[in-house]
Amino acid sequence: MRAFDGDKLVLATHNAGKVREIGALLAPFGVEVISAGDLGFDEPEETESTFSGNARIKAHYAAKKSGLPALSDDSGIMVDALDGAPGVYTADWAETPNGRDFPMAMEKVWTLLEERNAPEPRTARFCATLCLAWPDGHDEIFEGRVEGHLTWPMRGANGFGFDPIFVPTGFDQTFGEMDPEQKHAMSHRARAFELLVNGPFANLKRS
Repeated sequence: MRAFDGDKLVLATHNAGKVREIGALLAPFGVEVISAGDLGFDEPEETESTFSGNARIKAHYAAKKSGLPALSDDSGIMVDALDGAPGVYTADWAETPNGRDFPMAMEKVWTLLEERNAPEPRTARFCATLCLAWPDGHDEIFEGRVEGHLTWPMRGANGFGFDPIFVPTGFDQTFGEMDPEQKHAMSHRARAFELLVNGPFANLKRS
């Protein structure tokens, strides 16, 4: 596994929520994080049907365009009673002509569950795949997930995406209600990040 030995990293996303969350996870390592959005990069088309495939597209695009190592995240929610949907299309379910509307997407998911008379608990999981790519084309992949169930109505103003309807197993709060530090400690992204930390970032000292 290749070690990360730089002090600057491009975060291959335009999602402000991901920038905040991943930026907080990287802060202790003294690595300067610049987002693809801040650099004015376009968003590459995500044409793969897997989280890892789309993560690779985004990371390699940002790494080649910037000349720096780039970290991407492709994540989504998989609902068992919807045959794993929305999955890799999680963000697409929120798309509108005026941008992404996640409350609308959450309502769509719950409406479909109601139409199918899905039994309780309505189990689901958040999945995250991180891809760390270098300008020479090398990459490393790290995957994490967290199990839970969906609830209605939406609860909590923290987090982003589907957080207000997702209750992780063993808890009674949604991700949207949790303190960000509590969520970061157990989220799908945090679990994938821990693998990254124990791999390419293992030589970096936490502050």
